[in-house]
Amino acid sequence: MNTLEKRLRADAEAILRASIGAVKPDSAVRRALEGARFPGRVFLVAAGKAAWQMANVACKALPALAGGVVVTKYGHVKGEIDGVACYEGGHPVPDENSLRGTAAALALTQDLRADDTVLFLLSGGGSALFEQPLLPLAELQDITHQLLSAGADIVEINTMRKRLSRVKGGRFAAHCAPAQVFSIVLSDIVGDPLDMIASGPACPDRSTCAQAIAVAEKYRLRLSPQAQALLAVETPKTLENVTTNITGSVRELCAAAANECRVLGYEPILLTDCLTCEAREAGSFLASIAKTHAGTEKSLAFLAGGETVVKLTGKGLGGRNQELALSAAPGISGLSETVVFSVGSDGTDGPTDAAGGIVDGETEEKLRALGIRTADVLQDNDSYHALEKVDGLIVTGATGTNVNDLAMVLIRR
Repeated sequence: MNTLEKRLRADAEAILRASIGAVKPDSAVRRALEGARFPGRVFLVAAGKAAWQMANVACKALPALAGGVVVTKYGHVKGEIDGVACYEGGHPVPDENSLRGTAAALALTQDLRADDTVLFLLSGGGSALFEQPLLPLAELQDITHQLLSAGADIVEINTMRKRLSRVKGGRFAAHCAPAQVFSIVLSDIVGDPLDMIASGPACPDRSTCAQAIAVAEKYRLRLSPQAQALLAVETPKTLENVTTNITGSVRELCAAAANECRVLGYEPILLTDCLTCEAREAGSFLASIAKTHAGTEKSLAFLAGGETVVKLTGKGLGGRNQELALSAAPGISGLSETVVFSVGSDGTDGPTDAAGGIVDGETEEKLRALGIRTADVLQDNDSYHALEKVDGLIVTGATGTNVNDLAMVLIRR
Protein backbone atom coordinates (compact mmCIF):
# COMPACT_ATOMS: atom_id res chain seq x y z
CA MET A 1 0.00 0.00 0.00
CA ASN A 2 1.53 3.31 -1.09
CA THR A 3 1.55 6.54 0.91
CA LEU A 4 -1.49 7.98 -0.86
CA GLU A 5 -3.55 4.83 -0.35
CA LYS A 6 -2.64 4.91 3.33
CA ARG A 7 -3.75 8.53 3.56
CA LEU A 8 -7.10 7.81 1.90
CA ARG A 9 -7.76 4.89 4.22
CA ALA A 10 -6.75 6.99 7.21
CA ASP A 11 -9.24 9.62 6.05
CA ALA A 12 -11.95 6.96 5.75
CA GLU A 13 -11.22 5.72 9.26
CA ALA A 14 -11.32 9.28 10.66
CA ILE A 15 -14.67 9.92 9.00
CA LEU A 16 -16.09 6.70 10.41
CA ARG A 17 -14.84 7.42 13.93
CA ALA A 18 -16.32 10.92 13.91
CA SER A 19 -19.66 9.97 12.38
CA ILE A 20 -20.27 6.89 14.52
CA GLY A 21 -19.14 8.72 17.63
CA ALA A 22 -21.70 11.45 16.92
CA VAL A 23 -24.64 9.01 16.87
CA LYS A 24 -23.84 6.98 19.97
CA PRO A 25 -26.91 6.98 22.22
CA ASP A 26 -25.22 8.19 25.42
CA SER A 27 -26.11 11.87 25.28
CA ALA A 28 -29.52 11.16 23.73
CA VAL A 29 -30.52 8.84 26.57
CA ARG A 30 -29.36 11.35 29.17
CA ARG A 31 -31.32 14.16 27.44
CA ALA A 32 -34.49 12.06 27.28
CA LEU A 33 -34.27 11.26 30.99
CA GLU A 34 -33.57 14.83 32.12
CA GLY A 35 -36.55 16.10 34.06
CA ALA A 36 -38.44 12.81 33.74
CA ARG A 37 -40.40 11.89 36.86
CA PHE A 38 -41.46 8.34 37.56
CA PRO A 39 -43.87 8.12 40.54
CA GLY A 40 -43.53 4.42 41.34
CA ARG A 41 -41.19 1.57 40.60
CA VAL A 42 -39.05 1.69 37.45
CA PHE A 43 -38.27 -1.45 35.46
CA LEU A 44 -35.73 -1.31 32.63
CA VAL A 45 -35.99 -3.35 29.43
CA ALA A 46 -33.46 -2.74 26.65
CA ALA A 47 -33.46 -4.57 23.32
CA GLY A 48 -31.36 -4.26 20.17
CA LYS A 49 -27.75 -3.93 19.12
CA ALA A 50 -27.30 -0.75 21.19
CA ALA A 51 -29.20 -2.14 24.20
CA TRP A 52 -26.23 -2.55 26.54
CA GLN A 53 -24.88 0.93 25.79
CA MET A 54 -28.28 2.55 26.30
CA ALA A 55 -28.98 0.61 29.50
CA ASN A 56 -25.57 1.40 30.96
CA VAL A 57 -26.13 5.13 30.47
CA ALA A 58 -29.70 4.98 31.82
CA CYS A 59 -28.68 3.14 34.96
CA LYS A 60 -26.11 5.83 35.76
CA ALA A 61 -28.69 8.57 35.24
CA LEU A 62 -31.46 7.04 37.35
CA PRO A 63 -31.87 6.11 40.99
CA ALA A 64 -32.17 2.43 41.87
CA LEU A 65 -34.23 0.29 39.52
CA ALA A 66 -36.74 -2.35 40.57
CA GLY A 67 -35.11 -4.63 38.01
CA GLY A 68 -33.82 -4.74 34.47
CA VAL A 69 -33.22 -6.93 31.42
CA VAL A 70 -30.95 -6.32 28.42
CA VAL A 71 -31.24 -8.41 25.23
CA THR A 72 -28.54 -7.70 22.65
CA LYS A 73 -26.47 -9.37 19.95
CA TYR A 74 -23.66 -11.80 20.66
CA GLY A 75 -20.49 -9.93 21.56
CA HIS A 76 -22.28 -6.67 22.43
CA VAL A 77 -22.41 -7.00 26.23
CA LYS A 78 -19.41 -5.03 27.51
CA GLY A 79 -19.68 -5.87 31.21
CA GLU A 80 -22.07 -6.27 34.11
CA ILE A 81 -24.68 -3.64 34.99
CA ASP A 82 -25.83 -3.64 38.61
CA GLY A 83 -29.37 -4.94 38.97
CA VAL A 84 -29.71 -5.76 35.28
CA ALA A 85 -29.65 -9.23 33.72
CA CYS A 86 -27.90 -9.17 30.34
CA TYR A 87 -28.66 -11.67 27.58
CA GLU A 88 -27.10 -12.14 24.14
CA GLY A 89 -29.00 -13.70 21.25
CA GLY A 90 -29.08 -14.32 17.52
CA HIS A 91 -29.23 -11.71 14.76
CA PRO A 92 -30.55 -11.35 12.05
CA VAL A 93 -32.36 -14.61 12.80
CA PRO A 94 -33.67 -15.13 16.36
CA ASP A 95 -32.48 -18.15 18.34
CA GLU A 96 -33.24 -19.81 21.69
CA ASN A 97 -31.18 -17.21 23.55
CA SER A 98 -33.21 -14.39 21.96
CA LEU A 99 -36.34 -16.07 23.32
CA ARG A 100 -34.75 -16.64 26.72
CA GLY A 101 -33.90 -12.98 27.14
CA THR A 102 -37.34 -11.87 25.96
CA ALA A 103 -39.02 -14.31 28.34
CA ALA A 104 -37.06 -12.70 31.19
CA ALA A 105 -38.28 -9.26 30.09
CA LEU A 106 -41.90 -10.46 29.95
CA ALA A 107 -41.60 -12.02 33.40
CA LEU A 108 -40.10 -8.81 34.80
CA THR A 109 -43.00 -6.74 33.46
CA GLN A 110 -45.82 -9.12 34.37
CA ASP A 111 -48.66 -7.87 36.63
CA LEU A 112 -47.37 -4.32 37.03
CA ARG A 113 -49.26 -1.53 38.79
CA ALA A 114 -50.62 1.67 37.26
CA ASP A 115 -47.96 3.78 39.02
CA ASP A 116 -45.10 1.61 37.70
CA THR A 117 -42.98 2.63 34.70
CA VAL A 118 -41.21 0.45 32.16
CA LEU A 119 -38.20 2.30 30.75
CA PHE A 120 -37.99 0.69 27.32
CA LEU A 121 -34.74 1.31 25.41
CA LEU A 122 -35.04 0.14 21.84
CA SER A 123 -32.54 0.02 18.97
CA GLY A 124 -32.12 -1.67 15.62
CA GLY A 125 -31.75 -5.43 15.67
CA GLY A 126 -34.54 -5.70 18.21
CA SER A 127 -36.76 -7.54 15.74
CA ALA A 128 -34.56 -10.63 15.99
CA LEU A 129 -33.30 -10.12 19.54
CA PHE A 130 -36.60 -9.26 21.25
CA GLU A 131 -38.84 -12.15 20.31
CA GLN A 132 -41.46 -14.47 21.73
CA PRO A 133 -43.02 -16.18 18.71
CA LEU A 134 -46.61 -17.36 18.36
CA LEU A 135 -45.42 -20.35 16.34
CA PRO A 136 -42.47 -22.76 16.69
CA LEU A 137 -39.06 -21.06 16.61
CA ALA A 138 -37.87 -23.28 13.76
CA GLU A 139 -40.71 -22.06 11.54
CA LEU A 140 -40.07 -18.41 12.45
CA GLN A 141 -36.39 -18.90 11.59
CA ASP A 142 -37.34 -20.46 8.26
CA ILE A 143 -39.70 -17.60 7.38
CA THR A 144 -36.98 -15.07 8.29
CA HIS A 145 -34.45 -16.92 6.12
CA GLN A 146 -36.93 -16.97 3.22
CA LEU A 147 -37.47 -13.21 3.44
CA LEU A 148 -33.75 -12.40 3.76
CA SER A 149 -32.81 -14.71 0.89
CA ALA A 150 -35.44 -13.16 -1.37
CA GLY A 151 -34.11 -9.64 -0.76
CA ALA A 152 -37.16 -8.37 1.15
CA ASP A 153 -36.58 -4.94 2.71
CA ILE A 154 -36.74 -4.26 6.44
CA VAL A 155 -40.29 -2.83 6.33
CA GLU A 156 -41.60 -5.92 4.54
CA ILE A 157 -39.78 -8.24 6.95
CA ASN A 158 -41.09 -6.41 10.01
CA THR A 159 -44.65 -6.32 8.66
CA MET A 160 -44.50 -10.12 8.70
CA ARG A 161 -42.70 -10.41 12.04
CA LYS A 162 -45.30 -8.36 13.90
CA ARG A 163 -48.06 -10.85 13.26
CA LEU A 164 -46.03 -13.85 14.32
CA SER A 165 -44.96 -12.46 17.71
CA ARG A 166 -46.27 -11.92 21.25
CA VAL A 167 -44.20 -8.73 21.69
CA LYS A 168 -44.08 -6.95 18.33
CA GLY A 169 -46.53 -4.51 16.77
CA GLY A 170 -47.42 -2.84 20.10
CA ARG A 171 -48.04 -6.08 21.95
CA PHE A 172 -45.24 -5.58 24.48
CA ALA A 173 -46.72 -2.24 25.60
CA ALA A 174 -50.13 -3.88 25.89
CA HIS A 175 -48.53 -6.58 28.04
CA CYS A 176 -47.05 -3.92 30.37
CA ALA A 177 -50.41 -2.16 30.96
CA PRO A 178 -51.62 -0.62 33.21
CA ALA A 179 -48.02 0.49 33.82
CA GLN A 180 -46.68 3.38 31.75
CA VAL A 181 -44.03 2.70 29.11
CA PHE A 182 -41.39 5.42 28.67
CA SER A 183 -39.67 4.51 25.42
CA ILE A 184 -36.38 5.84 24.02
CA VAL A 185 -35.83 4.67 20.44
CA LEU A 186 -32.64 4.74 18.38
CA SER A 187 -33.73 4.64 14.74
CA ASP A 188 -32.18 2.26 12.21
CA ILE A 189 -34.80 2.54 9.47
CA VAL A 190 -34.88 5.15 6.73
CA GLY A 191 -37.57 7.73 7.51
CA ASP A 192 -37.72 6.76 11.22
CA PRO A 193 -41.09 4.92 11.17
CA LEU A 194 -41.64 4.16 14.87
CA ASP A 195 -43.86 1.16 14.25
CA MET A 196 -41.18 -0.50 12.11
CA ILE A 197 -38.06 0.09 14.23
CA ALA A 198 -37.42 -3.33 15.83
CA SER A 199 -41.00 -4.12 14.72
CA GLY A 200 -42.49 -1.58 17.12
CA PRO A 201 -42.99 -3.48 20.41
CA ALA A 202 -44.29 -0.32 22.12
CA CYS A 203 -45.87 1.51 19.18
CA PRO A 204 -49.34 1.31 17.62
CA ASP A 205 -49.01 -0.66 14.41
CA ARG A 206 -49.83 1.11 11.15
CA SER A 207 -49.33 -1.97 8.99
CA THR A 208 -52.30 -4.17 8.18
CA CYS A 209 -53.12 -7.83 7.76
CA ALA A 210 -53.65 -7.19 4.06
CA GLN A 211 -50.10 -5.83 3.75
CA ALA A 212 -48.66 -8.85 5.54
CA ILE A 213 -50.55 -11.21 3.25
CA ALA A 214 -49.31 -9.24 0.24
CA VAL A 215 -45.68 -9.68 1.40
CA ALA A 216 -46.23 -13.43 1.77
CA GLU A 217 -47.66 -13.61 -1.74
CA LYS A 218 -44.99 -11.37 -3.28
CA TYR A 219 -42.15 -13.62 -2.09
CA ARG A 220 -44.15 -16.86 -2.37
CA LEU A 221 -43.38 -17.74 1.23
CA ARG A 222 -43.86 -21.28 2.44
CA LEU A 223 -46.20 -20.91 5.44
CA SER A 224 -47.92 -23.42 7.69
CA PRO A 225 -51.69 -23.15 8.28
CA GLN A 226 -50.85 -21.72 11.74
CA ALA A 227 -48.69 -18.96 10.26
CA GLN A 228 -51.30 -18.17 7.61
CA ALA A 229 -53.95 -17.82 10.31
CA LEU A 230 -51.73 -15.46 12.35
CA LEU A 231 -51.39 -13.12 9.36
CA ALA A 232 -55.13 -12.49 9.64
CA VAL A 233 -54.97 -11.37 13.31
CA GLU A 234 -54.66 -7.59 13.72
CA THR A 235 -52.15 -5.86 15.98
CA PRO A 236 -52.93 -3.00 18.44
CA LYS A 237 -53.76 0.24 16.62
CA THR A 238 -53.92 2.47 19.73
CA LEU A 239 -51.90 2.48 22.95
CA GLU A 240 -52.70 4.84 25.81
CA ASN A 241 -49.80 3.94 28.11
CA VAL A 242 -46.77 4.88 25.97
CA THR A 243 -44.54 7.97 25.79
CA THR A 244 -41.90 7.81 23.06
CA ASN A 245 -38.66 9.72 22.45
CA ILE A 246 -36.93 9.02 19.13
CA THR A 247 -33.26 9.84 18.76
CA GLY A 248 -30.41 9.16 16.36
CA SER A 249 -30.87 8.59 12.64
CA VAL A 250 -28.98 8.06 9.43
CA ARG A 251 -29.39 11.79 8.75
CA GLU A 252 -27.30 12.58 11.83
CA LEU A 253 -24.76 9.96 10.75
CA CYS A 254 -24.40 11.58 7.31
CA ALA A 255 -24.24 15.11 8.75
CA ALA A 256 -21.44 14.13 11.14
CA ALA A 257 -19.55 12.43 8.30
CA ALA A 258 -19.90 15.56 6.15
CA ASN A 259 -18.52 17.72 8.94
CA GLU A 260 -15.46 15.50 9.29
CA CYS A 261 -14.95 15.57 5.52
CA ARG A 262 -14.69 19.35 5.67
CA VAL A 263 -12.14 19.10 8.48
CA LEU A 264 -10.05 16.78 6.28
CA GLY A 265 -10.24 19.11 3.27
CA TYR A 266 -12.96 17.41 1.21
CA GLU A 267 -16.04 19.08 -0.23
CA PRO A 268 -18.89 16.81 0.93
CA ILE A 269 -21.84 16.08 -1.36
CA LEU A 270 -24.81 14.22 0.14
CA LEU A 271 -26.29 11.97 -2.53
CA THR A 272 -29.04 10.52 -0.34
CA ASP A 273 -29.84 9.46 3.20
CA CYS A 274 -32.57 7.12 1.91
CA LEU A 275 -30.51 4.46 0.10
CA THR A 276 -32.59 1.26 -0.12
CA CYS A 277 -31.61 -0.52 -3.36
CA GLU A 278 -29.62 -3.72 -3.84
CA ALA A 279 -26.07 -3.52 -2.53
CA ARG A 280 -24.54 -4.42 -5.90
CA GLU A 281 -26.48 -1.65 -7.64
CA ALA A 282 -25.38 0.89 -5.04
CA GLY A 283 -21.73 -0.11 -5.42
CA SER A 284 -21.87 0.16 -9.20
CA PHE A 285 -23.61 3.54 -8.92
CA LEU A 286 -20.96 4.95 -6.57
CA ALA A 287 -18.24 3.72 -8.91
CA SER A 288 -19.91 5.57 -11.79
CA ILE A 289 -19.89 8.77 -9.72
CA ALA A 290 -16.18 8.29 -9.04
CA LYS A 291 -15.51 7.91 -12.77
CA THR A 292 -17.57 11.00 -13.63
CA HIS A 293 -15.49 13.12 -11.25
CA ALA A 294 -12.10 11.51 -11.92
CA GLY A 295 -10.88 14.75 -13.48
CA THR A 296 -11.74 16.94 -10.52
CA GLU A 297 -9.13 19.39 -9.28
CA LYS A 298 -10.46 19.46 -5.72
CA SER A 299 -10.98 16.77 -3.09
CA LEU A 300 -14.54 15.47 -3.11
CA ALA A 301 -16.54 13.22 -0.80
CA PHE A 302 -19.85 11.70 -1.93
CA LEU A 303 -22.07 10.34 0.86
CA ALA A 304 -24.98 7.90 0.79
CA GLY A 305 -26.77 6.76 3.93
CA GLY A 306 -29.44 4.10 4.28
CA GLU A 307 -29.72 0.34 4.17
CA THR A 308 -29.28 -1.74 1.03
CA VAL A 309 -30.40 -5.34 0.58
CA VAL A 310 -28.67 -8.45 -0.72
CA LYS A 311 -30.33 -11.14 -2.80
CA LEU A 312 -28.71 -14.44 -1.92
CA THR A 313 -27.56 -16.30 -5.02
CA GLY A 314 -24.70 -18.26 -3.42
CA LYS A 315 -23.46 -19.71 -0.15
CA GLY A 316 -20.46 -17.52 0.58
CA LEU A 317 -19.74 -15.20 3.50
CA GLY A 318 -20.31 -11.46 3.58
CA GLY A 319 -22.73 -8.64 4.28
CA ARG A 320 -24.47 -5.86 2.41
CA ASN A 321 -21.70 -3.31 3.06
CA GLN A 322 -18.95 -5.66 1.94
CA GLU A 323 -20.94 -6.58 -1.15
CA LEU A 324 -21.51 -2.89 -1.94
CA ALA A 325 -17.81 -2.08 -1.66
CA LEU A 326 -16.70 -5.05 -3.73
CA SER A 327 -19.28 -4.21 -6.42
CA ALA A 328 -17.56 -0.83 -6.86
CA ALA A 329 -14.10 -2.33 -7.45
CA PRO A 330 -14.43 -3.05 -11.21
CA GLY A 331 -15.86 0.40 -11.86
CA ILE A 332 -13.04 2.33 -10.18
CA SER A 333 -10.27 0.06 -11.45
CA GLY A 334 -7.32 2.19 -12.55
CA LEU A 335 -8.55 5.38 -10.89
CA SER A 336 -5.92 7.01 -8.72
CA GLU A 337 -6.50 8.70 -5.37
CA THR A 338 -9.99 7.20 -5.09
CA VAL A 339 -11.67 4.86 -2.61
CA VAL A 340 -15.20 3.55 -2.12
CA PHE A 341 -16.21 2.21 1.27
CA SER A 342 -19.37 1.17 3.08
CA VAL A 343 -19.86 0.42 6.77
CA GLY A 344 -22.63 -0.57 9.16
CA SER A 345 -22.85 1.91 12.03
CA ASP A 346 -23.30 -0.92 14.54
CA GLY A 347 -19.90 -2.37 13.65
CA THR A 348 -21.25 -5.61 12.21
CA ASP A 349 -22.08 -6.52 8.63
CA GLY A 350 -23.88 -9.79 8.05
CA PRO A 351 -22.69 -12.88 9.93
CA THR A 352 -19.06 -11.65 9.96
CA ASP A 353 -16.61 -9.86 12.24
CA ALA A 354 -16.29 -6.98 9.74
CA ALA A 355 -18.24 -3.72 9.77
CA GLY A 356 -17.92 -3.31 6.00
CA GLY A 357 -15.42 -3.01 3.18
CA ILE A 358 -13.19 -0.58 1.28
CA VAL A 359 -11.78 -0.72 -2.27
CA ASP A 360 -9.53 1.49 -4.37
CA GLY A 361 -8.32 1.74 -7.94
CA GLU A 362 -5.97 -1.22 -7.50
CA THR A 363 -8.34 -3.67 -5.79
CA GLU A 364 -9.68 -5.23 -8.99
CA GLU A 365 -6.16 -5.78 -10.37
CA LYS A 366 -5.04 -7.37 -7.08
CA LEU A 367 -8.00 -9.76 -7.16
CA ARG A 368 -7.26 -10.74 -10.76
CA ALA A 369 -3.64 -11.44 -9.83
CA LEU A 370 -4.96 -13.88 -7.24
CA GLY A 371 -7.16 -15.59 -9.83
CA ILE A 372 -10.34 -14.13 -8.33
CA ARG A 373 -13.15 -12.85 -10.59
CA THR A 374 -15.30 -10.24 -8.88
CA ALA A 375 -18.42 -11.34 -10.78
CA ASP A 376 -18.00 -14.92 -9.52
CA VAL A 377 -17.48 -13.74 -5.95
CA LEU A 378 -20.62 -11.60 -6.04
CA GLN A 379 -22.62 -14.45 -7.54
CA ASP A 380 -21.56 -16.61 -4.59
CA ASN A 381 -22.13 -13.77 -2.07
CA ASP A 382 -18.55 -14.31 -0.84
CA SER A 383 -17.36 -10.71 -0.53
CA TYR A 384 -15.79 -11.27 2.89
CA HIS A 385 -13.14 -13.73 1.71
CA ALA A 386 -12.30 -11.71 -1.42
CA LEU A 387 -11.87 -8.45 0.50
CA GLU A 388 -9.90 -10.23 3.20
CA LYS A 389 -7.30 -11.25 0.63
CA VAL A 390 -6.70 -7.64 -0.50
CA ASP A 391 -6.83 -5.88 2.88
CA GLY A 392 -10.31 -4.58 2.07
CA LEU A 393 -12.18 -5.38 5.28
CA ILE A 394 -13.10 -2.67 7.78
CA VAL A 395 -13.25 -4.02 11.33
CA THR A 396 -14.44 -1.75 14.14
CA GLY A 397 -15.95 -4.10 16.70
CA ALA A 398 -19.33 -3.40 18.28
CA THR A 399 -19.86 0.37 18.33
CA GLY A 400 -22.75 0.65 20.79
CA THR A 401 -25.05 2.32 18.26
CA ASN A 402 -27.10 1.36 15.20
CA VAL A 403 -28.43 3.96 12.73
CA ASN A 404 -28.16 2.30 9.30
CA ASP A 405 -25.13 2.29 7.01
CA LEU A 406 -22.79 4.88 5.50
CA ALA A 407 -21.33 4.45 2.00
CA MET A 408 -18.89 6.95 0.51
CA VAL A 409 -16.64 7.85 -2.40
CA LEU A 410 -13.48 9.76 -1.50
CA ILE A 411 -11.45 11.48 -4.23
CA ARG A 412 -8.28 13.14 -2.89
CA ARG A 413 -6.53 15.93 -4.79
